Amino acid sequence: MCIRDRIEKTAARVAVGALVSLLSMTVSARAQEAERPYPKMLPLSQYLMDRDAAIALARSAAPEGISKDASVLVLTSNGWETAVKGTNGFVCMTGPAWTASIDFYDVWSPKQRGAICLNPAAVRSILPIFHKLTQMTLGGVTSVKERIAGIQEAYAKKEIPPVEPGSMSYMMSKDAYLSHLGTHNLCHVMFFLPIKNPAELDANDPKSPISSTSMWFPDPDKPDSPLNKGLPPLRTVPIEVPYWSDGTLAFH
Repeated sequence: MCIRDRIEKTAARVAVGALVSLLSMTVSARAQEAERPYPKMLPLSQYLMDRDAAIALARSAAPEGISKDASVLVLTSNGWETAVKGTNGFVCMTGPAWTASIDFYDVWSPKQRGAICLNPAAVRSILPIFHKLTQMTLGGVTSVKERIAGIQEAYAKKEIPPVEPGSMSYMMSKDAYLSHLGTHNLCHVMFFLPIKNPAELDANDPKSPISSTSMWFPDPDKPDSPLNKGLPPLRTVPIEVPYWSDGTLAFH
């Protein structure tokens, strides 16, 4: 086996371990509500970025061959605005957790910067979720119960379509900040699947290299979760990759 192959396999093993660790810490932390570093939303200004910096960070989420021709959205006080109109159907964006999560542990953290590039299928079926969550938050809807109800209503009115087959995203930016727990950033691509039970993928099994989590927080895997009513099953499956989008090794 050549040295490069050894590096790649070692990096892949480390990446999977880091991902499983982060997901486990996130689930555990959600049970400790009182210990959240940011239990409520801060002034909006703390979540906004310089326009040029936001564009650059968003584009760094995917390999240049994709992001250079993608549309780029920038978060403003009025919501998401198109800063760059692309030609390949991809959309890149950078935002805090509340633009894409109902109740992630770090949902109100001003440090959180999730750089993501959505492929065309995800643009059509996942981006509307981000738009709805952002719209609600900017309108003052910040409680978990209200955010759940808003997403449920959007699905019922078909404002958000079912997830399309092949929906995925790149989250491969070196400079993203995804959580204050453990590793702050993870180089990965993420698939969106219309399933509820991770067992369907053999995901989260200790012997499986695949991990997954619900798109919705709190995690609706429990039968008594209010998210089981009115929301379609939707899991995110992040796949760690050994290289950042600029081609350098992600894990050393």
